[in-house]
Amino acid sequence: MGPLLLSDRTEASARLGGKATHVLWLLHHGFRVPETWVIPAGGSLDDPLEVDSWLPDSGPWAIRSSAAVEDGFESSYAGQFSTVLDVIGSNAVVEAVRTVLRSASDPAAAAYRKRVGDDEPVAMAVMVQRMVSPEVSGVAFSRNPMTGLNEIVIEAVRGRGDALVGEGVTPERWIERWGAWDTRPEGEAVLTEQLASRIAAETGRVADTFAAPVDLEWVWDGRELWWVQVRPITGLDHVSVYSNRISREVMPGMIKPLVWSVNVPVVNRAWIDLFGEVIGPNDLRPDQLAKQFAYRSYFDMGTIGEIFELLGMPRDGLEMLLGLPSEGKPTFRPAAATMRHLPRMTATLVRKLRYGRGLTDEVERLRARFSDIAAVELPALSDSGLFRHAEELADVTTRAAYVNIVTPLLANGYTSMVRRSLSRRGLDPDELDLDLGRASNPYSPNPGLGRLGALIADCGPEAVEAVRARGVGALPEHLVPELERFLEEYGHLSYSGNDFSVPPWSERPDAVLRMAVDHTEVTGTHRAVPWRAATRDLGPIAQRSIRWLRGRASDFVDHREHVSFVYTYGYGLFRPIFLEVGRRLVERDILDSSDDVMFLELDELQAALLDGKKAPSPRDIVSLRVGEMTELEDVEMPETIFGDDFVPAGRGTLGLDRVTGVATSRGRHRGTLRVVNDIDDSSRVEPGDVIAIPFSDVGWTPLFARAGAVIAEAGGILSHSSIVAREYRIPCVVSVPQATRLPDGATVVVDGYTGTVTIETLPRTEDDGSVG
Repeated sequence: MGPLLLSDRTEASARLGGKATHVLWLLHHGFRVPETWVIPAGGSLDDPLEVDSWLPDSGPWAIRSSAAVEDGFESSYAGQFSTVLDVIGSNAVVEAVRTVLRSASDPAAAAYRKRVGDDEPVAMAVMVQRMVSPEVSGVAFSRNPMTGLNEIVIEAVRGRGDALVGEGVTPERWIERWGAWDTRPEGEAVLTEQLASRIAAETGRVADTFAAPVDLEWVWDGRELWWVQVRPITGLDHVSVYSNRISREVMPGMIKPLVWSVNVPVVNRAWIDLFGEVIGPNDLRPDQLAKQFAYRSYFDMGTIGEIFELLGMPRDGLEMLLGLPSEGKPTFRPAAATMRHLPRMTATLVRKLRYGRGLTDEVERLRARFSDIAAVELPALSDSGLFRHAEELADVTTRAAYVNIVTPLLANGYTSMVRRSLSRRGLDPDELDLDLGRASNPYSPNPGLGRLGALIADCGPEAVEAVRARGVGALPEHLVPELERFLEEYGHLSYSGNDFSVPPWSERPDAVLRMAVDHTEVTGTHRAVPWRAATRDLGPIAQRSIRWLRGRASDFVDHREHVSFVYTYGYGLFRPIFLEVGRRLVERDILDSSDDVMFLELDELQAALLDGKKAPSPRDIVSLRVGEMTELEDVEMPETIFGDDFVPAGRGTLGLDRVTGVATSRGRHRGTLRVVNDIDDSSRVEPGDVIAIPFSDVGWTPLFARAGAVIAEAGGILSHSSIVAREYRIPCVVSVPQATRLPDGATVVVDGYTGTVTIETLPRTEDDGSVG
């Protein structure tokens, strides 16, 4: 077989080799490719006169390898064989072809074949491809080759593309994610935005048609975009991707070993149950969905992303459903495998549309089960009975976790539909008061705190100061029952409802009393338009649609508060069980403090109680982990971790006068910044202060009542901090990196429109009274 000119009518053949076969694929699917000839494997080229008989002109030409093993799905052989550029004339073509053929037996290529387990001789074809005179050249990836993220990465240089490889040139980089530029060059750029968008669009089209992530080489000659090569991206299956965007909301901060070993099976089994409803029986394990780095929780987005892609949704669709910030507008794009799951998906959707029916009864049944568990006298249980009791609680909590997952998802879903429906009709949902949920939320501790604080205030200023200073010991005797009633109802709350190592309010009555005497509600100046007034001029069908969606959203917001309250109560019952285990271990001189149990994993704790002292001793394990957690407390944790070999780095100083996050509640406010990591810090917050918090849970609600603005390290538009800030009509900016590292006492301006936080003045130092 002599040299072939590739065209859309050329038939594929194994003798063309991998690279030429992919170029032929581009031609068959209508993509612009430079003129390409192929000398099939087994052929040779010795006579320049023979070249003159088929090559249309002297060039310049690019002589490229096209081995059968190149550009495969398992291995690419990238850079293993020779390429000769700017070849002019038949004599030079013959010599360049010989160079490429000789590279098949090059020692470096042989070593690569051995490494990938390929013992077969290389069948080498050779491509003779017309070189395009480039203004700009580069590469494009339909998926990030380093991280596996679903984003298009473009790298570009002026002139020829081999500068990317051999000349040490730093290329210009563009990253498109969901139709928007996530990364683009600042200042003068090699590519125009129009050309970058065209490259991204065609890269996406190639990948969709190829049905696999692709790596492309392209050239722009000033008039046309040429595709020189295409190959599948290899190695993506081996990149683990972990994200804390979800986990820092539900399991914030450093997680002690016992909490982790209980939470992962309980919560992740609930997620697996939900995934199973949609994709059917599966072999997912709870430990596949989450992993700890430096004692922080991260979700395995590779595993979750595969499930979502299977369902035709973006890989980070879970983050979208939970209301976290997302760029662009991803759409439902069913794959071939999606069709197989469509019946289950449809049935699940129908069930979830009916989910509200009987939900209140189910939550109350769960509360009754939790109450029965709480009524058991723990000291009366045997050692093994304590762990059986914990297993029973875990089973009930897993069911409660399922309800606590599905209900917020539906609340967020209906709320998003209301907002989209309003936006489609020209109304800005951020300017409207949607009035979601009952105004008198029975699950908010604020009314009770306000009542308790007012009763203490009635006793006079001296009583208030005494209670603030000494807590319960200074509380007037006639108010003790009022405090007890409050703690009976809300004592299970804490600043983290998903971490039972944190003492609940019932164990911290002094802090609760300080919150009560400091309780003040501040209402912001931003005034939203009532939704009924804003939709009055819409047609009757539009009004009915919005009214129905808002009603569903409002119902599920109420359900969400109810479910969260009961789940927090039930989950908190793990704490007394394990503290009882700790008490017994202290009695047996195995641990020094009952709280030390939090630093042991569940199986280690069980062995310590049932088997006694064994090497390594529980006391030594606790000491080791306390030291590790102390050492890792201030490390800089990224939002996304790629791979499993993460090495934590120390946290640097901030050194910024402005930080940026995501604006989730409108308005602007200037005030004194107070960094709040715990309710013990709440006494420092004066009415109108700006609070900087790591995250938000229902236990933080009283603090919001007197804040003038909120800055949070975590969260999105539907996170607790955002929702409460909108209720109080105060500005809120979330997803602010190192928010709790901002200088406490500084004067800051929070802009709830742009998402910026400006540090105007630093706090005065005590040494010299100077600013900064």
